Amino acid sequence: MSTPPPVAEPQPAGLAAHPLAEPVAPHHPDPAKVRAAVRGGTLAYFVDQFDIYLPIVVLAPAAIYFQSANLSASTTAMLTSLVFASTLVGRPLGAIIFGHFADTVGRKRTTLVAVSGFGFVTLAIACLPGHETIGMWSVGLLIALRFVDGIFLGGEYTTAVPLAMEWSPKHKRGLYASIITSTSPGAYVTIAAITLLVLELMPSGEVHSAYVQWGWRIPFVIGALLAAVLFRYYQKQVHEPPVTVTGERHRLPFVRLLVRYPKSLAQVFVLMTGTWLATNMEAAVTPAQLKAHLELSSKQVTLTMLVINAAAALSYPLFGLLSQRIGRRRFYIGYGLCVLVIGAGSYSLLMSSAGGMGAVLGWAVLIGVFTVGTFGPIAAYLTERFPTSIRSTGYGVGYSLALIAPAFYQFYLQRLDGVMPAHLAPAVVLVLAGTLISLGGFLGPETKDVDMTDESTIPSLS
Repeated sequence: MSTPPPVAEPQPAGLAAHPLAEPVAPHHPDPAKVRAAVRGGTLAYFVDQFDIYLPIVVLAPAAIYFQSANLSASTTAMLTSLVFASTLVGRPLGAIIFGHFADTVGRKRTTLVAVSGFGFVTLAIACLPGHETIGMWSVGLLIALRFVDGIFLGGEYTTAVPLAMEWSPKHKRGLYASIITSTSPGAYVTIAAITLLVLELMPSGEVHSAYVQWGWRIPFVIGALLAAVLFRYYQKQVHEPPVTVTGERHRLPFVRLLVRYPKSLAQVFVLMTGTWLATNMEAAVTPAQLKAHLELSSKQVTLTMLVINAAAALSYPLFGLLSQRIGRRRFYIGYGLCVLVIGAGSYSLLMSSAGGMGAVLGWAVLIGVFTVGTFGPIAAYLTERFPTSIRSTGYGVGYSLALIAPAFYQFYLQRLDGVMPAHLAPAVVLVLAGTLISLGGFLGPETKDVDMTDESTIPSLS
């Protein structure tokens, strides 16, 4: 007897089938497609973070190219922070826009559009004229282009990371997530190494020096080329997740996120606000303090940041595995306390160090491990927090909405100027960051056993 064809079940009102999904059973995913998705997510996150850190590391020795030499130190610091902050502010907007299309059109196609966008913008930045040519328009265009860049970057990780997690087996999500996110400090290390090499070949100095005029452009061109490589890889190797993982979609995922899951979003917001405060103190503030307070040379600053981020990159897989063993919730409660005590303490001791580069690098290792380790299992945690119908939107908005307030870290540090020495103020912010990370973890549920094919297993605070 022939088997009758299966009868299609009616779709719930307000939901639409994913047009690009492939009918592959989620419990027996194709290992080749799993590997391709995880590699794609890893490459995507690396390229994203490479682009994010470019202005912090690469433009630091070339700030005079975009700004007048007559500006005060405080104004220069403010403009430098705005270049970084403009990218971070653009990311939540990109998460909303591209998250919508990832949840309604498809993860892969949306990723390709986002990658194309930030690749072209990064190349445009490499071609910018300086202050001597167009005056303040130079730094204005830099800030504007970094904002647009942030929109596309926000879209890229909003689509690529959930795609990788949806392909990943449940018992390996913590490990795979940490491999993906370890490319963030890895990208910083790569940029630092490239910058050190370029500085050796093209020394920086006054405005007409080789590095200030041309050297800083090289890493930006490399960033654009990496975007092209990423586009090609996704186009040829990565597949849309199985239909049983991403089968039904809400037509207005952002609205559904706000209406149905406000408490879940608020809990993630608390956790990620602490995460981004700690990240900004480590990645954006530390280089300036090393130069201004410890009076390290540009090469010594770059070397110290390289060590900090290498230590962080090595710790991420350990944290991912730890969260898989003890649970995400316990991990974040405990790690926040480590940031509060060890991270803030190490930062204070680093800035009080008078023992030469050996002591500096020793404290740098502890700072790398105990300030930004929240990112270890974050890709798994945020995708586990939201159901399939809004997963990309929930991940992207949850990840990046909390970026906005921490992005203006320079304003908060200036408010502490009259209270304590400037070189110790970041440690106070790290204490706040650790408190928020622990609180965010405490307020949230355990997620490591979530089945992404079954929305009933996904815990909600709403």
